[in-house]
Amino acid sequence: MNLFTDKKKVVAAVALGLSCALTACIPNPALARYSAPQEETVRVLPINRAKFLQGQKFDFAVEVKNGSASGIQVTVNGKDAAAFFGKKASTSMEGPIAVYRIDDVSFPKSGKYTVSVTDADGRRSVEYSVTDEKSKKRAKNVILLIGDGMSVQAREIARILSKGITEGKYNDLLNMEKMPHMALITTSGYDSLVTDSANSASAYATGHKSVVNAMGVYENCTKDPLDDPKVENIIELAKRTRGMATGIVSTSNITDATPAAMLAHTRRRAELNYIAQDMLTERHRPDVILGGGSANFLPKSVNGSKRKDDVNVIKGFEDLGYRFSSTKSELDKIPAEADKLLGLYHLNHMNVYVDRAMLKNPKVLGGFDDQPGLVEMTDKAIRALSKNKNGFFLMVEGACIDKQLHVLDWQRAAYDNIEFDQAVGVAQKFAEKNPDTMIVVVADHAHGASITGTYHELDGKKGREAVRTYADAKWTTFEDLDGDGYPDDPNPSVTLAVQFANHPDTNVDYRFKQVPTDPAIMSGDKAVANPNIKGELAPGNIPAADSQEVHSADDILLNAQGPGSEYFRGVMDNTEVFFGIVRALGLDGNKNVK
Repeated sequence: MNLFTDKKKVVAAVALGLSCALTACIPNPALARYSAPQEETVRVLPINRAKFLQGQKFDFAVEVKNGSASGIQVTVNGKDAAAFFGKKASTSMEGPIAVYRIDDVSFPKSGKYTVSVTDADGRRSVEYSVTDEKSKKRAKNVILLIGDGMSVQAREIARILSKGITEGKYNDLLNMEKMPHMALITTSGYDSLVTDSANSASAYATGHKSVVNAMGVYENCTKDPLDDPKVENIIELAKRTRGMATGIVSTSNITDATPAAMLAHTRRRAELNYIAQDMLTERHRPDVILGGGSANFLPKSVNGSKRKDDVNVIKGFEDLGYRFSSTKSELDKIPAEADKLLGLYHLNHMNVYVDRAMLKNPKVLGGFDDQPGLVEMTDKAIRALSKNKNGFFLMVEGACIDKQLHVLDWQRAAYDNIEFDQAVGVAQKFAEKNPDTMIVVVADHAHGASITGTYHELDGKKGREAVRTYADAKWTTFEDLDGDGYPDDPNPSVTLAVQFANHPDTNVDYRFKQVPTDPAIMSGDKAVANPNIKGELAPGNIPAADSQEVHSADDILLNAQGPGSEYFRGVMDNTEVFFGIVRALGLDGNKNVK
C-alpha cells in the first residue's frame, strides 16, 4: 500500500527555482552566488542538495521538457533507479513533458547519492545526502513551538511590554530567551527569497525545501494540488517508526499553513476542507488537535460551515474515540485520563489575547466568548500526549503574531507574543519534571516591523513630530500592576513608535485601536488607506494591489533546550530544524512499529 497517496496519479514532477541544479551539472556552491532564472529542460525531484533522514519516505520524479517518456534513463550511484529502489518506474507524457516517477521510496543507508538522468539531450545530475545521526543523549519527547512571524523585533517588543526595562537593562527576559542554545535560521524556499508560512513550516516538518503555498511536497507541473511528489513529515515518521503520540495546537484555523504542514501534503495551502478531512487518515492523524477552524469540519448543512459536502469531520473523530470541545468550559471538563482530543473554538482563526481576555467586545468576539488561550491548550495537550509510553511530538503555534503584524497592529501582535512565551513556560515546567524532553522555539519567517523610539502627545505634538528618537525617546509607560506579564493598558500615554518597512498605503496614528481595523481597503484593484483611521498618510512601499503588510526575508532566531538541543548553533538553514528534532529523538526511518 502506498504510504502517501489516497489519490494516486502518475504525473510530471517539476522543481522551480534551483535551475542550475536541474539544467546543468552540479554547481560549485562557492561560485554560485545566486540562482538566476534559466530555461529548464530537465527537472529532478527532490531537488539538488536535498537531505534525507535514513529511511524517510518520498516520491521520486523526473520531468523532461520536449522529451520522450521511453527515452529517459535514471541511475542512482550508477545503478538503474528502478533496480536501486526496488520498484518499477512509471513513465508517461503530460503534454510536451515526459515524466518518470517512482513513489514511496527511501534511502536505506546514510551517505551521499548521485542521481543521473540521461535523455536525448544529454546528461543531468543532482546530489543528495542521507543522515542517520543520533544525539548521544536521546529525547523521549519534543515540543516545537512556532511563533508565526516572530521576528527579532517582535520578540523585543514583547520583552519591553512584558518585562520592562530600567536604566537600559531589562528587568527580565522572555522564557524562550533563557534557553541555553540558540541559532540564526534562514527562511527561503527553493522558489523565492521570501517565504510564506506553509513553505517554511513544511521545512521544519520534512527537512525539505518547498515553494510558496505548498507543504510536504515538491511542486510539479499539473494543476492538481494533491498529486505533487510527497515527502514524509515528522508526524508520519514519529507514528510509523516509534508509535509516538502527536499533537498540533494553534490559535489559527487548525487547517491553516503552520499546523497543517506538520501532517499534510498539498501544493495549495487553501485546500482547507481537504486538509481537515485528511486529518482522519491514520498515518498522520494527530492524537491532539486544538485550535480554530470548525467551519472546515462541519457539514455544509450546519450554519457557518465552509464545506461543500455533508461530511461531518468532527463526528469522524468522535467515532474514533476523540473527546470534542468547542469552548474553554468544555475543554476544562474533559477527564484527565483522555488522551485523544479535538477542540475547535472558532469558525476560523481564534480571537487574539487582547480581544479575548481583556476587552471582550461582543461584536469582535462574534459569539465566541468562551475560548481557551494558548497557555491552556498547550497544558491540556501535553497532559494528554504524555500518557503515551513511547513519548510524543507536539507542535504549538502562536499564529496571530503574524496575523496582527499583517494588519500593522503591533500591539495585538505583542500581547499574543507574550501569550506564546507563556506557553513556552508551560513546556519548560513539563521539562523540569521530564528532562528527557527537548523544546525548540522558533519563528517561521519575519516581518518588517522595527522600533524607532517612543511616541507621545504630552507636549501637544502629533503624528511624525511626536515620534521621539534617540535621547528624546526616554521610556514607555506600560505597566503590569498585577504581575501577570501583560501590560494593563495597551494604549499608555507613552507608547512605542513601531514602523513598518513593507506596508500598503495607510494612515498612521501610532495608537492602539479598540476594534481591529484594517490598515487599507480595496478600491477596485488598488489598496488605499482606510479612511476610518485618522492620521498621517504613509504612502505604501509594496505593490498597490497588496492591502496588507507582507513577510520579510530576514533571518529569525531559534532557542532550544533539552537532550539534542546542542545541535542548534550558528547560522542554519530552516530544514535543519527537522534534522535536529529527528536526531534528538533518534528516529530511524527504516523501522516500523507495526
